Amino acid sequence: MPARYSYLTSLTCSACGETWDSDSVQGLCPACGLVLFATYDLDAVRRDMPQPTLEHRSWDLWRYHELLPVRDPTHVHCLGEGATPLLQVPQAMADTVGLTAGELLIKDEGRNPTGSFKSRGMAVAIARAAELGIHEVALPCAGHAGAAAAAYAPAAGMGCHVAMPRDAPQVNRLEVEAFGADVTLVDGLIDVAGRTVRERTASVGGFDLSTLREPYRAEGKKTMAFELAEAGDWGDAWSPDVLVFPTGGGTGIVGMWKAFAELEEIRWIGPRRPRMVVVQAAGCSPLVRAFEQGADRADPWVDAHTIAAGIRVPSAIGDYLVLRALRESGGTAISVTDDEIVAAQKLLAEKAGIWAAPEGAATVAALPHLTKSGFVSPTDRVVLFNTAMGIKS
Repeated sequence: MPARYSYLTSLTCSACGETWDSDSVQGLCPACGLVLFATYDLDAVRRDMPQPTLEHRSWDLWRYHELLPVRDPTHVHCLGEGATPLLQVPQAMADTVGLTAGELLIKDEGRNPTGSFKSRGMAVAIARAAELGIHEVALPCAGHAGAAAAAYAPAAGMGCHVAMPRDAPQVNRLEVEAFGADVTLVDGLIDVAGRTVRERTASVGGFDLSTLREPYRAEGKKTMAFELAEAGDWGDAWSPDVLVFPTGGGTGIVGMWKAFAELEEIRWIGPRRPRMVVVQAAGCSPLVRAFEQGADRADPWVDAHTIAAGIRVPSAIGDYLVLRALRESGGTAISVTDDEIVAAQKLLAEKAGIWAAPEGAATVAALPHLTKSGFVSPTDRVVLFNTAMGIKS
């Protein structure tokens, strides 16, 4: 039986490799200013739990608590996050996007407590923040993260401040306010909201919970990969061929790629990996441009615009991690137009009974391009991620 609730040991910089104390409050790497990763005693996990014996655990993301950063479970305030369904898409729809002999699955993250995959990251990050003695958090929000933070913060006895673009979907602002968080509307995009948060925390305090500017939101997101592995019965053959993910800040891709490495090291899966695909909107696709140019970092996107507010992110501090995951997996990056996104929303609703947010529908819009180019073969097993329910857009 596992000897500890969490096997967290330290924080390691994903860029310079420096190691830092995980029981002190940390944001970015103090040495180089880039992204810190939570590090675990994986040898001890492998020794104490050689098989994934999870049968009697609750169906939420905390079933994987050994590889999550919260040491004391009394800080966990579970609202039912995680354990989202992996849905089989009807073959008639798969045929329309070129998977004539393959299998098309959708990981429906809209089933999370706040209606998006952001519930995962915030559940873990806020529980860990509470464990470290943080009393107030602040973050910028382009789409759904603000509502998730606002939901989990009061459960932890924590204040929450959210800065979001003035033209963000109204439902997201109303949801943040309903949970009692403080909201600041900014003239500009999430980069302006991010600067507002950093100025606020510097002047009045609070902890900056921005995407990948702290180590623990990615830890919640990585549980999507754990669930895929468990759905595939672990082992060497667990993996689908392709994962297609809508990407703004990149925490989902970064977290899942980290999870695959951890699972292999504890020998719950083998070396096989899916090819990772980033989908962005044509009106804001800095990662696609950087991938096509062979660059390691993405230049900020000028005049970003798209109906998919959650991926309207002109620049991301974790860009190098997303690009690294794409190249290491043999993956790719692709952009789709807003018209294609709207058509994909309609197709997914009519053919599969799933009302997806624009961000999730973007993955459906990408599939015909991927099959036409030959990146996805007609016999591949493909998992798309619907990152939020359609009514949240």
